Amino acid sequence: MTPKIIHEDDQVIIIDKPSGLSVHADGRHERPTLVDWLLEKYPDLQGVGEPQTLADGTVIDRPGIVHRIDRETSGVMVVARTLETYKFLKRQFHDREVLKVYRAFVYGPIKDERGIIDKPIGSSHGGTGPRSALHGRGEMREAITAYRVMVCGKDSSYVEVFPKTGRTHQIRVHFSAVQHPIVCDKLYAPRRPSILGFDRLALHALSLTFTHPTSGKRVTFMAPLPPDFVVAEKELRNE
Repeated sequence: MTPKIIHEDDQVIIIDKPSGLSVHADGRHERPTLVDWLLEKYPDLQGVGEPQTLADGTVIDRPGIVHRIDRETSGVMVVARTLETYKFLKRQFHDREVLKVYRAFVYGPIKDERGIIDKPIGSSHGGTGPRSALHGRGEMREAITAYRVMVCGKDSSYVEVFPKTGRTHQIRVHFSAVQHPIVCDKLYAPRRPSILGFDRLALHALSLTFTHPTSGKRVTFMAPLPPDFVVAEKELRNE
């Protein structure tokens, strides 16, 4: 579960995070994290960014982490190398200026070539834990996900996804809400069979586009599709 470096300069590090690696500690599990790896390789990241305080008071260190993807999700992430860059990128994410593109395999055929899922998301039980776009409790926050269908099979579809907001588990929750959960999603589709050879969540962060803090130009970085995605797409196209 070693991350790969896609690009690095004096302001940012672009990482291809493997599935199974948590971005940072969660206060519940003792397992390696992306933060551990980053601090070992880039010790000057210490102190960049903001720690997170959990409900029980535990403080989680997150040096350089501007955004996160789920432990089982693979793909591209940007890490800030300085506090100024952290604030610069954080503002872009907050203002929805960062273009995020994902690929996913979902259960069932999606007939329409394009679609938008516009459903507010909240906690399904209150507090942390699973989220819901159908039966959320407490505050329901705006969440919008656009997608296009790349391949439609009889039991599954391959989709490219464009989240317009950044809610926790947004893509997973939205596709579950429209009865097309992500393949092998043990949280939101625990009773569905594993198909297309997946033994992990079939979700990959393909690309990020943002304004670089030094050049001021829009830049795009991509994480190549992992082998399980390449194999699954071939199987689906050959049905």
